[in-house]
Amino acid sequence: MAIIEVETRIQASPRLCYTLALSVDLHSISAQKTQESIVGGIRSGVLQLGDVVTFRARHFGIWQTLTSKITEAEFPVYFCDEMQQGAFKSMRHEHHFVAQGSGTLMRDVFTFQSPYGLLGRAVDFLLLEKYLRAFLVERGSVIKHYAESGAWQKVIKLKDS
Repeated sequence: MAIIEVETRIQASPRLCYTLALSVDLHSISAQKTQESIVGGIRSGVLQLGDVVTFRARHFGIWQTLTSKITEAEFPVYFCDEMQQGAFKSMRHEHHFVAQGSGTLMRDVFTFQSPYGLLGRAVDFLLLEKYLRAFLVERGSVIKHYAESGAWQKVIKLKDS
């Protein structure tokens, strides 16, 4: 099983960062490079515990579908989404939000395993870890931009951010 950890420092409250990370609309913006679209489940707004969403995206030139569910949530410090259906043997994405001074340390812990035993582990090591790390860094960068620039108001409604 591969584990990727990415940290993003954001000059915004944990509450705002948490909410942005659960925004389906912002997720679609952050995943434009993969032509990702929502094809099932919650299609707009902010996800909540138990919500399920299905994405279709192009990775490595191949269209793939992934269904994910919010399986754990503790506002505004932590939530987890887990693959329900998709190309991985398993996938778990933990999102942690720690207040630091006037900002937030957002930490992603992405655990995944490809199918196909040794071949899958080799693909994870040689290809997927780097690719998925870049995907998570880009997503964190988009959340940071929206949180710090005030553009978050275009994708969510939040008071006292």
